[in-house]
Amino acid sequence: MAVIFPDSQPSTPLQDPLLPWLWSVKQALEDWNSGKESGSDLTKLLSDCIAAFKDNDQYRDDIRFLKIWFFYMDFSEDFGSVFQKMCESKICVGNALLYIWYASFLESKGKLYDASMVYQMGISRNAKPVEWVKKAHALFLERMSEIVSSAQTIGNDESITFGSLTNPWSSSTMKVLLKKINHELMKYDGYQCTTKPYPGKVPLSSLKNSSRNKTIEIGRTKYQIIGCAGQGGFAQVYKAYVSCNPDDVVALKIQKPAFPWEFYMYRQLNQRISDKERSSFGLAHRMHLYSDCSILVCDYLGNGTLQDAINSFAVIGKSMEEVLCIYYTIEMLYMLETLHGVGIIHGDFKPDNLLIRYARDGITKTGSRYGNDLKKDGFRDRSGPWHDQGLCLVDWGRGIDMHLFPDNMEFKGDCRTSGFRCVEMQENRPWTFQVDTYGLCVVVHMMLHNSYMEIEKKLSPEGGYIYQPKSSLKRYWNGELWRNLFKKLLNSSPGGNDKKLLQDLRESFQDYMCSDPQLIKKLSELLVKQRASLCA
Repeated sequence: MAVIFPDSQPSTPLQDPLLPWLWSVKQALEDWNSGKESGSDLTKLLSDCIAAFKDNDQYRDDIRFLKIWFFYMDFSEDFGSVFQKMCESKICVGNALLYIWYASFLESKGKLYDASMVYQMGISRNAKPVEWVKKAHALFLERMSEIVSSAQTIGNDESITFGSLTNPWSSSTMKVLLKKINHELMKYDGYQCTTKPYPGKVPLSSLKNSSRNKTIEIGRTKYQIIGCAGQGGFAQVYKAYVSCNPDDVVALKIQKPAFPWEFYMYRQLNQRISDKERSSFGLAHRMHLYSDCSILVCDYLGNGTLQDAINSFAVIGKSMEEVLCIYYTIEMLYMLETLHGVGIIHGDFKPDNLLIRYARDGITKTGSRYGNDLKKDGFRDRSGPWHDQGLCLVDWGRGIDMHLFPDNMEFKGDCRTSGFRCVEMQENRPWTFQVDTYGLCVVVHMMLHNSYMEIEKKLSPEGGYIYQPKSSLKRYWNGELWRNLFKKLLNSSPGGNDKKLLQDLRESFQDYMCSDPQLIKKLSELLVKQRASLCA
């Protein structure tokens, strides 16, 4: 949770004693994220700040102080008592944000009944603006209705016979599907399940606060935690050495509550995708499932994400070079062509989940080093050094296995990821593969324009309406390629031949790149330059 300093607040410590604390929290948060300080230091700072100002009338209705409380709550094991203390100190009790934020926090923890009670508390207290609370509560009830609809649609039967499914990511849907595939999970190599909680001597909850150089034991293997590689609402990912060996590096994804679905998706990838293509979709070695959490052991790629590459251009006020955009677009089209062809939807296709791959260090048959031998030969069929270049799609927690459903199954539901909601979600229409292809369009737009994509509905020359991005293309870009991509992917129908569409688009971009050797040469130079920059 970010700490924001509104311009309307007093700007000096004399007028605003809270201000130095806010700057200290901001610095401590940056140090914690970079591994310079432990989370216990940050937690103590937040606790001391709350103790210093909780009885100060000046900050009783200050949104910045409210955020400090919620930030502290995120580190607390007993968040209920934190909220109780907030109410006792009358922190923003008349503000709608107190109830909306806490109800959302409870919902993320799976405490749906408590979340509903908090919304009703805010409405009964007429928290201002009360319309915000009512609207948030109405949206919450819609989400709960989707969960009920999903459970009714699937039912407890072992067969699914309905033609559509509401929200495939709802908790009840996942539970039913996991029940159906539980016997499959037990057969998978690397799957270890117990009904007991995690038994390690080092509590997993302590890793979030202070992870660097701690050693934990999972399934008789010791992992030395090097640092936090990423985190979300329900999971943290840590870089770790296996048996303290720096040459054996893995990523540990620790999730609460336990969630074996992602391991199932990884094993489906193993079964359905050829060895040549498999490295583009992440690898999971094993899953340890406990009653209170799950731990997924995966390959670790430390070259950064596509989001990092986009940001490296944005910080200097530029957009990614078009030839680099084309290359990564080819990679993404190839990924989705492969996935959708075997009945798999990723469901969370965004640049944060696309890790960058580079050619291995070594000597080729021609005597040159990998990474400096990226020539036209092998580009089209991704052979030679090009095989190890590209992207790797990870985070399969929202993956959908179409083989678990009847043919021609369509879904209704919302990924609720701002900026990545496909047209069908925005208009409450059924969707299938559009959730991924729309995400691809957003990523392409971010590479080209350094901004999320906004779309508009326009009359089509052929009749009817089409969707297209609002942003215009630069005159020196290959406008025909990009317009064709956006037009076809933003206006695809659920029953269309998705794989053929993706293949045709991919080949059009490949044809352009192979039409001029200078384009491949420029791409090779940019990749070497990017690798030196990001990997440094």
